[in-house]
Amino acid sequence: MRRQHVFSCALLSAVIWSATSGFTADQFSLSKLKNYKKEFKSVSIGACSTSSTKTYEDYRLITSVGSAQYQYIHNHCTVDEETGFLIDEDGFMGVAMGFSFGAIGSRYYIELDSGITIPVVKVDAKAAEHASNGCSANSDASVIEFVIDTDKAMAYFGGANGLASSGNFNNYKYLKGKIVDIEQVLDERIEDGVVYCFSLDADQPKRTEEYDQVRIVEGGFRK
Repeated sequence: MRRQHVFSCALLSAVIWSATSGFTADQFSLSKLKNYKKEFKSVSIGACSTSSTKTYEDYRLITSVGSAQYQYIHNHCTVDEETGFLIDEDGFMGVAMGFSFGAIGSRYYIELDSGITIPVVKVDAKAAEHASNGCSANSDASVIEFVIDTDKAMAYFGGANGLASSGNFNNYKYLKGKIVDIEQVLDERIEDGVVYCFSLDADQPKRTEEYDQVRIVEGGFRK
């Protein structure tokens, strides 16, 4: 396994009994962005900025245990051992975004003029004084700021002046491009007829008659 868990305890008390797979953090690879297939329904909210700048921050600087940011990162994300990116359970990449993008845990598809879609989840909030329009940073016009392990990212991407990818992931081929649209991801998978079965009690036996219509979801990062 090349996946390091940010958290050490078991994730959630709910047990997912269905055969649904989709994509997971273990299948994440930046090179797969060129063939990325959306798994969830989404609605366009337009591009509040066309900036190509994609900065970063280290997730370890988020230290307030009671904050929504800390809780989301440590309960829902893992660190990709190769690149240092934070990835949630469904392969969405952790980013900081302005206040116009809603609460921590909100997910978006970032559409680039290169044709690449970047699936992101808001795990940190840009301070209002640094992104006064709620969209892009005042200093560098970035809309998304990746939340990463900088040590791992530096080892993978390299860069000048001690900054991974020279401080801007737009320098990397699979993340390069201007924003042409932003889609808000909905809590509904694209495929119809998919059944999700949950048990809130890990000791509760599953009833097989509930799972006859379950089928595999295709989408996201495939192996």
